[in-house]
Amino acid sequence: MMYTINNQIKNENFSGLKIQVLRKTDAVEVLSISLEKGTIFPEHSSPREAQLLVLEGNIDFHINKSTFQLSEQQHFNFPKEEKHWVEANENSKFLIIR
Repeated sequence: MMYTINNQIKNENFSGLKIQVLRKTDAVEVLSISLEKGTIFPEHSSPREAQLLVLEGNIDFHINKSTFQLSEQQHFNFPKEEKHWVEANENSKFLIIR
């Protein structure tokens, strides 16, 4: 097995909404999201229960008529098939693990 360091998240610039699949197997999917300040990740739902981990920045996570402000190094758990949307209060990067 070859081991490599990937700087994909670190080097991602901010330009609107960018979604990258870092890993996908039958058991888990890891998405990297880059969201420019003022950009909205439109309403959608997750096919599985998910974990959101903010790496950088500050976002508002809107779900079930509630808003949660999350900043770097904060973690948020949300259920599958629940409509939600995200707005970036500043340039932000976060992971979705589901």
